[in-house]
Amino acid sequence: MADTPRNRKTKKDDYIVQGTILAAAVVITKVIGVVYRIPLTNILGDEGNGFYGYAYQVYAIALMLSSLSLPTAVSKLVSARVAAGERRNAFRVFVCSLVFAAVVGLVVSLAIFFGAGAVSEYMMRAPLSAYALRVLAPGLLIVAVMAVLRGYFQGLGTMMPTAISQIIEQIINAVVSIVGASVLFGMGTRAGEKAGEELLGPAYGAAGGTLGTVLGALAGLLFLLFVLWAFRGGIRRQLRRDRRSREETYSHILKALVLTAVPVIFSTAIYNINQILDLTIFNHIMDAQGFTEQQYMSLQGIYTGKYDPLINVPMSIPYALSSSIVPSLTAVVMAKNKKKTYYQIDQTLRLTTIITIPSCVGFIALASPLMVLLYNDDSATPANLLMMGAIVIVLYGWSTITNSVLQGLNYMSTPAKNAAIALVVHLIAFVIMMTVFRMNVYALAAGNIVFSLVMAFLNQRKIHQVCGFRVNIKKTFLKPILASLIMGIITYAVHFGLDRLIGGRVIPTVVAILIAMAVYVVLILKMGAVSDDDVESLPMGARILRVCRRLHLMPEPADLDI
Repeated sequence: MADTPRNRKTKKDDYIVQGTILAAAVVITKVIGVVYRIPLTNILGDEGNGFYGYAYQVYAIALMLSSLSLPTAVSKLVSARVAAGERRNAFRVFVCSLVFAAVVGLVVSLAIFFGAGAVSEYMMRAPLSAYALRVLAPGLLIVAVMAVLRGYFQGLGTMMPTAISQIIEQIINAVVSIVGASVLFGMGTRAGEKAGEELLGPAYGAAGGTLGTVLGALAGLLFLLFVLWAFRGGIRRQLRRDRRSREETYSHILKALVLTAVPVIFSTAIYNINQILDLTIFNHIMDAQGFTEQQYMSLQGIYTGKYDPLINVPMSIPYALSSSIVPSLTAVVMAKNKKKTYYQIDQTLRLTTIITIPSCVGFIALASPLMVLLYNDDSATPANLLMMGAIVIVLYGWSTITNSVLQGLNYMSTPAKNAAIALVVHLIAFVIMMTVFRMNVYALAAGNIVFSLVMAFLNQRKIHQVCGFRVNIKKTFLKPILASLIMGIITYAVHFGLDRLIGGRVIPTVVAILIAMAVYVVLILKMGAVSDDDVESLPMGARILRVCRRLHLMPEPADLDI
């Protein structure tokens, strides 16, 4: 597909810049998450991580119902009104959404707090997870309000408040989680000795770990409120200047919010419920197959405490890009600019695969060294899980971006329908893998592959049907795959050589990762998978492009595929 001519970019055109800012922040938070999970995993042990991971999955479902759809819905509604010059109505969307989020967040928070015991005992088959779930409950109200603030800023075209708030949130989360887990693990161990319950220590420790999630969210919310207060003067001036728009009623806005949010809730719900269903089915089948609670919670702890945090680091980048493309694509679609619509979709999809494919190959090449580096775990199960599930990064990345593309094209319900189909196929496959093939914990990773593959295929087919967009296979897939395979071979060879020469946990793996990054960047630039316009779309893009030209990393424009 041809690149559009590089015109002077306006504020509405910098979706890649904003997406990159948010992606950088999300990667930082995910890296912090991986780093702090190392001491947290060591404190809790595999059993404690099982309680922590399971409670967090239920929390994720409740979070999805109360707030996860709100940033997308609010940003879409706000950006549509800003594009039409209706600043006053955009602010009314924010006010209405804030009240809605506070009410829904409070109801869901109370339901989880008082229902934690029943959920843990009858649904989870892990009654001691109730401690962690009760601690997490207040966070649902906090995150619901915070989600609206983030959506409002995103709709105005800036990801910076969201990005900074996420970093603050994660730093507080990391510190409090480690301290809370350590203190409460000791308290639980002593209480368990008196009560004759050996898993009480890990259960209390998991509750202490989740305390960081709540206080981190509170810190992020306070920062966003400060930003809103700091820019209150500018917002008031914009509202006073808006004399053209007819004031929308709050009832009309609420209806639009619900109609926009509900399809997003359903698609997000299925994404998240797929995990909690897997873990629930896993526990029940493992129990029926004769495994003890300690055994299957330990395996689940490996999956949620070691595999998931690593996989989620590169998967966070497509999520960040998807957050920026919804309001931007909404404005382009409203302007009925088909050429620019194609261009935005193509650019976002290419950047997604350029990031996710090398991440997948890198995890396969360095699966065991990464587990040893981060968790000092040289056993086969965590490394095999990572190698087996690495392809999920590419598939989930594609399905996440295509979800947002469909939402930007105003096909809000399609991702939910596709996710429902993918869920049914996934559950059938998962049960077969657990019962017939007895794949044990590996079925969790394999099930995710099935779900994300079906979802990505259905989404892409729908995009082609509704707007005629076709993927540039060579630039989107073949070039990143070739560059990634060369990178993977070099990475494995470098680690193998350094491991034989000097050994150790840190140096061979870190050096191999750094060389892998450098090799891939050079290859992907030399192959022409990234255009001049792609580079210029990045923060400080013009400067980066000049450096690339000086180092002869970019092919001449005539050599690029058109």
